[in-house]
Amino acid sequence: MLYSNKDLKKLILPLVLEQFLAILVGMVDTVMISGVGEAAVSGVSLVDNINILVINITAAMATGGAVAAGHFLGQKDSESAGKAAWQLILFSLAASSVIFLMLVVFHRPLLYAIFGNVEAKVMSSAVTYLLITAISIVPLAVYNSCAALFRAMNSAKTTLLISILMNAINVIGNAILIFGAGMGVAGAAIATTVSRTVAAIVIFCMMFQTDRQIHIKGRLSWHINGRLIKKILYIGIPNGVENSLFQLGKIMLLSLISTFGTYAMAANAVCNTLAGFNVLPGQAIGLALVSVAAVCIGAGEFEQARYYTKKLMMIAVISISALSAVLIGFSPWIMKIYHLSAETEQLAIQVIRYHAVLAMLIWVPSFTLPNTLRAAGDVVWTMFIAIGSMWIFRIGASYVFHSRFNMGLLGVWIAMTIDWAFRAGCYGLRYRGHKWEKFFR
Repeated sequence: MLYSNKDLKKLILPLVLEQFLAILVGMVDTVMISGVGEAAVSGVSLVDNINILVINITAAMATGGAVAAGHFLGQKDSESAGKAAWQLILFSLAASSVIFLMLVVFHRPLLYAIFGNVEAKVMSSAVTYLLITAISIVPLAVYNSCAALFRAMNSAKTTLLISILMNAINVIGNAILIFGAGMGVAGAAIATTVSRTVAAIVIFCMMFQTDRQIHIKGRLSWHINGRLIKKILYIGIPNGVENSLFQLGKIMLLSLISTFGTYAMAANAVCNTLAGFNVLPGQAIGLALVSVAAVCIGAGEFEQARYYTKKLMMIAVISISALSAVLIGFSPWIMKIYHLSAETEQLAIQVIRYHAVLAMLIWVPSFTLPNTLRAAGDVVWTMFIAIGSMWIFRIGASYVFHSRFNMGLLGVWIAMTIDWAFRAGCYGLRYRGHKWEKFFR
């Protein structure tokens, strides 16, 4: 077998901790920025929706590169894996530079087109935050690319340690610049930009270490290798389109939820945070599965790819079920932390309990299983299923439940799980066959 239990543990545990750290620091960030005022929090929140869209694009490219490198590792071809790694970094630099320039040049038209009705103070905060954090897009793209390559090498501990460094710089920078220097939103943006830049420099330098399975020392060339770029983009573009439209759909649903009233918006915000914790192990295991399946498929070991897919899915189900049990049993006490009104608290408890039950049953086949299909190169089909299901069931059903049945926030979350169920069925049927195995090339 290509991976022992020790290898899987070495890969999964750091990823779980890294995901947990990202959510935790995100919450701390919000609390620290809230000290500046509501306009600052709102402005940063608006820009974060755009930033997540950009991050999804760079992460998709990173996944494409990691899958390509993983295939070469499975074939015991470290030379080609290193060349693919450098082409990924080179392309990420070019693509992120274009995105950076577009955001800087068109930042005002973009913000006014999406959020034109917000107050002047909120828009001012959004402009400041977007312009400064746009600088971090290039280093973040490099970081995401290198981090994906380290996961392909089963070296997730390295990315965890660098993530700890990055988040520590971010939090300390926030404290110094927001509270010490009184720089407000600009201080938060500078701290974020500096932390991402430092992390990118550190992990990029580590890619030159020749004792690693994948390294770029002696492989630097400004020549674009069309064959390798095509292999990376074959995975990256459909994945990027899927992730981007998914984020766009979430923004549309936020617009719908905003019409339900303040109490529904507050309940949705709290439930989103708790839902993130609920499926956190599944997200981490999904990242691990991309790397594991890519190496197995590269080696031509499709039966091993199926074995590890089943094994990792079972671990994800057990982990999510344990967290779901906690949320179902203790949600009334957990809600007390947020100091919600009685109406908001009751709605939040109802929604998060519903989410917890359905997450146990269908989240894993909806979001973990398709990573094996993507690792094999079956990306166009998974993209169409994800996009179609998102817009027909999650968005379409949400509007129907609201307009016809007046189901409010719970209706939106029910529509979301209908989306999950459809995906799970489609991915399961595809996986049971062998057509996806023929995409590897």
